[in-house]
Amino acid sequence: MTNKYDVIIIGAGVIGAAIARELSRYHLDVAVLEKETDVSFGVSKANSGIIHAGFHAPPDTLKGKLAVPGNRKFDRLCEELDFPFERNGELMVAFSEDEIHTLQFYYDRGKKNNVPYLEIIGKERLLELEPNLNPDVECALYAPSAGVICPYEYCFALIENAKQNGVNVITGEKVIHLEKKGKIFEIKTEKNNKYSALYIVNAAGLFADEIARMVGITNFKIVPRKGEEYLLDRRVGKLVKRVIFPCPTKKSKGMLIIPTVDGPVMVGPTALDIEDKVDFSTTRDGLKQVFNHAQKLVPSIRSTDAITSFVGLRPAATRNYSIISKFFSIIKSFTGTKPEYIDGDFIIGRTTVSGFINAAGIQSPGLTASPIIAEHISDALLKDGLKLEKNPAFNPIRKRRVKHLRVILEKKFFHEVEKLVKENKKYSNLVCRCENVTEAEIVDAIKMGHTTLDGIKFATRAGTGRCQSGFCTTRILDLIHQETGIPVEKITKKGPGSEIVLTPLRKGQGNS
Repeated sequence: MTNKYDVIIIGAGVIGAAIARELSRYHLDVAVLEKETDVSFGVSKANSGIIHAGFHAPPDTLKGKLAVPGNRKFDRLCEELDFPFERNGELMVAFSEDEIHTLQFYYDRGKKNNVPYLEIIGKERLLELEPNLNPDVECALYAPSAGVICPYEYCFALIENAKQNGVNVITGEKVIHLEKKGKIFEIKTEKNNKYSALYIVNAAGLFADEIARMVGITNFKIVPRKGEEYLLDRRVGKLVKRVIFPCPTKKSKGMLIIPTVDGPVMVGPTALDIEDKVDFSTTRDGLKQVFNHAQKLVPSIRSTDAITSFVGLRPAATRNYSIISKFFSIIKSFTGTKPEYIDGDFIIGRTTVSGFINAAGIQSPGLTASPIIAEHISDALLKDGLKLEKNPAFNPIRKRRVKHLRVILEKKFFHEVEKLVKENKKYSNLVCRCENVTEAEIVDAIKMGHTTLDGIKFATRAGTGRCQSGFCTTRILDLIHQETGIPVEKITKKGPGSEIVLTPLRKGQGNS
């Protein structure tokens, strides 16, 4: 049996999720196919979570054009979708005369990109704003419009709202075959399931080039850009209030100090182009490199404060210039316009295969631009012939189901805690001591469909604290088993192949 749709989106990271929500505004049959066990488990899970101001990218690139309008969308998105977002600003700091000239360059670029409230501030004001910065700093480019979010909570919110509005989200479905027959695209997955659609949106992240090649599009390649990052203990979470950038290099924005929206500080990432799309290994050299750079910015940062490390692979796009000229002429014959190809830029929009739309090469500032990218994809589908009839029943509101006890306690809303416990006694059962995550929060996350340890971690923060799941793992396994009936030995960290235990636990052994 073939499942038929108007549009199939391949990939459920923040880009695929944003597109799904955007298309759910219309009378369409839309499905999202995601090869991982849960949404956001690809590129998005290791995103730094920065909503950039928009002064980094050149104004003639999609990165430069889409970051600022994307940034402006997040206040309303946060209000509608109930995910944490904080406009704390960002600072690019300079230590020398040459770096001061670099700041002026990025100030001028930011003005061309219409970044609001941008200014260069002197040493005295800079150290008032961030007293823990290196006192040798000379000045900084200050962009107060920047902010931070939790990327996977944002992705969860987008997907949940899309599902509320009729989108079918199917996880654990790896596309292994895609071809166009007449006007219809036919898909076969690793599980031997079949799907068909009039239109395909390729939001497959690191694997977008492989999906494109299935329909004969070979004009770009995705090169994984490996970035090692380190999360610091919550007790040093007040080191900085704003995102701190060094002056950037040609390849990277540099190694940053990032106060996350959840509280702890994160440092990194490195930037190394590799070939392996599943190389998530951290290295001793990477740790040394990150903390040497971080200590130049904030001398009090110590590598001993790191509680975990992880790797993100950014999907950097490179162009196959040997065949670009041919595609120029073909696309111009279809659209009447000549596309611009800029190496490393986003690849968004229509292709030489009618009905196949790319949302590829989305690295930084892709998170920031995601709501605008979704609108561009919607426009591309419209231009390619898809009828977009607005659905008056579309509901943009999603309320977060998981109420984080830690956040309520930090705000000292003790009356709310008392109310929660009266309504649900599971809020009085602490499961994760480091992050104050209760049984009620974990059960709610399970009921939302998160049935892996990483899914629970991303939805609740259980396991992200100092002990890194040392205390709460067995209890979470037990709760997943109780709520779903999944045998404990089949519960995984992030999907098949990452099982936690090799043999069944004896009765009561999973309790802590």
